Formats: sequence, structure tokens, C-alpha cells
Amino acid sequence: MKKILSLLLVWLVLSPLSLAAEEAAAKKGIRVDSNQPIRIVSDRLEAFSEKKMVVFSGNAVAVQGDRAIHADRLILFYRKADRDPDRPEKVEKGGEEKGPGDIERVEAKGHVRVIQGARVVTGEEAVFYQEEQRVVMTGNAVMREGANVIRGQKIVVFLNENRGVVEADPNKRVTATIYPSEKKDRRK
Repeated sequence: MKKILSLLLVWLVLSPLSLAAEEAAAKKGIRVDSNQPIRIVSDRLEAFSEKKMVVFSGNAVAVQGDRAIHADRLILFYRKADRDPDRPEKVEKGGEEKGPGDIERVEAKGHVRVIQGARVVTGEEAVFYQEEQRVVMTGNAVMREGANVIRGQKIVVFLNENRGVVEADPNKRVTATIYPSEKKDRRK
């Protein structure tokens, strides 16, 4: 029961934060396609083919559609292809070929900032799950949209659903500062 109440509270708190983005997306039918290209820039790149991993370090920035992830280091992990013994090429279930562009997840480490429109989520580490379009931010996680601020140990943002969950550290509580006037202004 306590868990249900806390989830309801998170939903009530986060709903006003995403109202403007939700209305704009609904009007325009905007939803970032996970197949859009991801552009990454950094000071250094290291590729590890056998590990299906690429490390971008030094002022790394990844952009896909209207979303951007900034960090000291970004680590991309590619999906491992299912092997068909009768066919030497890489084939995914459903017959689609898998190649080097099939990103499974992106791990961001150090001074992480995830930006989508007016929403900014910061923390020490984040994991972006490409297929689910989900970001899990940990380490002094803070979500800001306008003057509204929510803090917790862990913030999970479901990008295509305009919703999120904030969890507290065992020794702290989730804190939120919400300005109702911003909610009122958005509905005009």
C-alpha cells in the first residue's frame, strides 16, 4: 500500500512538470524515433570490437532528436547478434540484420546531464536504454523543469511516455519544489 501511495504521489508531482511537453507532443504527434541517428562528439574515442563497446571520453555529448546526454565519459554497448549456424552473417530474431548501429544502451559517467526540451536531469551516472527509451539517473539525481525541482537518489525517466519515478536514498527522502503558477501558465 505504501508503495502504491508513493507511486501515486510521484505521478501527481511529475504530471505538472511534463504538461507543456505532453500537450506540444500530442498536438504535433512528436515522438523521438529510437531509429533516429545518434550523433556523438568527444575528445577521445576507443573501440573494443570483441566487447561490442565504444568509449567516448572528455566532454562527451550524444544527441538523438531533441534529446542530449552530456558526460565526462559515454560508453556505448551494442547488441550481440544471435548466430544462425547455417548462416554466417549476423541475424536478429525476426530476420533483420544486426550491424554496428544497433545500440543496446549508453552509460554516462561523471557530471551527467540529460536534456529534453525544458526538462534537465542531472546526476553522477546514467544509463540510457535505447529500445525502451528510458534513462536511469543515479548519484544526487535532480530533475528540473522551469523553476520546479525534484531531488532523489535515483530518477527514472520514460522519455516517450512523459513520466518519471524518483526514489530516495535509505537515509534521505525525495524532495520536490513545485510552483503551481507555472502549471497554471502552461494551460493558457
